[in-house]
Amino acid sequence: MKEGKMIAMLLAGGQGSRLKLLTSDVAKPAVPFGGKYKIIDFPLSNCSNSNIFDVGILTQYKPYLLNSHVGIGSAWDLDRPNGGVRILPPYTNEEGGRWYKGTANAIFENMSFIDELDPTYVLILSGDHIYKMDYSVMLDFHIMKNADVTISVIEVPWEETSRFGILKIDDEDLIKEFLEKPKNADSNLASMGIYIFNWKSLRQYLLDDELDSKSENDFGKNIIPNMTGDGKKMFAYKFQGYWKDVGTIKSYWEANMDLLSDDNTLDLYDRSWKIFTKNKHLPPHYVAPNATVSKCLVNEGCFIEGSVENSVLFSEIKIGKKAKITNSVLLSGVVVEEGAEINNAVIMENVVIKSGTIIGSKDSDEIYLVSSTNIVES
Repeated sequence: MKEGKMIAMLLAGGQGSRLKLLTSDVAKPAVPFGGKYKIIDFPLSNCSNSNIFDVGILTQYKPYLLNSHVGIGSAWDLDRPNGGVRILPPYTNEEGGRWYKGTANAIFENMSFIDELDPTYVLILSGDHIYKMDYSVMLDFHIMKNADVTISVIEVPWEETSRFGILKIDDEDLIKEFLEKPKNADSNLASMGIYIFNWKSLRQYLLDDELDSKSENDFGKNIIPNMTGDGKKMFAYKFQGYWKDVGTIKSYWEANMDLLSDDNTLDLYDRSWKIFTKNKHLPPHYVAPNATVSKCLVNEGCFIEGSVENSVLFSEIKIGKKAKITNSVLLSGVVVEEGAEINNAVIMENVVIKSGTIIGSKDSDEIYLVSSTNIVES
């Protein structure tokens, strides 16, 4: 990383309504992932590994479990006397309290926090994506290009372009056009929701945006288009690596299954870029005689007597004799009784699958979300 201080502002208040029951009681960044993590562990670990130790986490929707998980940031080496991680919820002032109006408004409401840290650059992150990224390399690119704004981008499938901000760039990676969630895109180069701004410039745009009564106070809909229209130097940083927006039950299931793929590029075992999380301090998992476990991630405290194949098991799961689990994600505390069968499913925390129950089929493309009260197809 070159000259100039950079801090991170992590937007972690999303409801994630398309994840249905998975986010009924928690914000999307607090959703479990990969056997032992939560989604927010990935951007927080990226910050720590990138030597960014000033991080503001902007919470909003049902923040209790997220706040409890992050705590003082010790799991990510962010519990520092100077700087470290700070939880920044919406607050009440003399005009009354309210939720953040949009992503840009969330940063605007916390300008005093940023001003106190006095950075040269501000890194804006989303708290609900799965990826590993060295933000210091992106900053080096930003400085080399003498940019006002740098946006990290990745190519997405054409059928998914309507879900993202889509960019057009020239041969020098200069952004020529930015369209937020276009219905008919002629580019598949998508914003990852990762921005580096020169703070002095962004600060003025946030002030102007707040005075605009017609603005939606959003980076993608307002700030970025306004800066593009003003001819600011905006560059696209082309990210090479695994990145997943787990916005639906199917994409959440797919991202977990990706960890088991022979072609997996999200290496959780890379000692040079660890993904950190809060440790539960549980005993080791146990595999009984005659049980079979094949191509699985199995967390601590599990007790397995049945058969588990190509699945992700979180902590303290009990699988009874002759039970069969295939292509599934079981969250912490799940009990699968003797003889039950689960295929292509996500089982929510502490659910008990009764003996003899059959969920899904190996040959089906349907993904099932199973709670204590119902089963939802996706």
